[in-house]
Amino acid sequence: MPRRWVTAVACLLALAALACESGGSASPRPSGRPPAPGSPAVMVALGDSISTGFGSCLMLTSCQRNSWSTGDGLRVDSHYRRLLDRDPRIRGRAYNHAAPGARAAALAGQAEAAVRDRADYVTVLIGANDVCRGGVEAMTPVATFRAEVDRGLRVLRRGRPKARVLVVSIPDLHRLWQVGHTDSRALRAWRHGVCPALLTDAASTAPDDVARRAAVRQRIDAYNTELRAACRAYGSRCRHDGGAVHRVRFSLDLVNALDWFHPNVAGQGRLAEVTWRAAGLD
Repeated sequence: MPRRWVTAVACLLALAALACESGGSASPRPSGRPPAPGSPAVMVALGDSISTGFGSCLMLTSCQRNSWSTGDGLRVDSHYRRLLDRDPRIRGRAYNHAAPGARAAALAGQAEAAVRDRADYVTVLIGANDVCRGGVEAMTPVATFRAEVDRGLRVLRRGRPKARVLVVSIPDLHRLWQVGHTDSRALRAWRHGVCPALLTDAASTAPDDVARRAAVRQRIDAYNTELRAACRAYGSRCRHDGGAVHRVRFSLDLVNALDWFHPNVAGQGRLAEVTWRAAGLD
């Protein structure tokens, strides 16, 4: 046998032995990109049904795999999936403590759960349910809303002072009324008690109904002002989205076809896109 053949066979035998020692693979597994400096190892979502992916799985229930924040499904490029792409340490460590129906008063309890999870990164989207009450008079007063947001953020600051926090603006619900109040499908769904302060008698042009919708719009603007101020008061570890979510031009193509209110998969993806840019985690 020619010497060069002997050499080749010896090399192949050596590679085979190495493969056996390493679990059957002669080639090392790719290591991926090195972890980004300061990349979070644990993330948590706080807030309401929007962050639970409610209504995005063809049923009116939470569907966390499609959450713009912590979702692990393939259809939404969530914050969790973006972070996982750059640092595998976070795999399986995205926790969602948001809850359908939650108002600002629930934020402190959710924040306590985030502290127990040892969160390094926390997203906060709250306020829609403080608006979506039975009527204008039942909406959470602005001062109370701010106090509850501050209380929740204090829990985070005391328990996880080094965690990064993203506070997200409330979507423009009035815009949703604008694009949906002439659509028969949306009108039928909204009659079943969807955000009644805004969407009751959605097709009406009576002065009282016009005034009610204007009051809801003003209250959302006031809450968004307080969310921005609360984040500023928190300190340098808090980022506000600068109104990015509120500026999203929601259309009926971005909400589910059951309640015509909560974001569908495309809507969750849009929220993930605009909030990721605001988070400053790149």
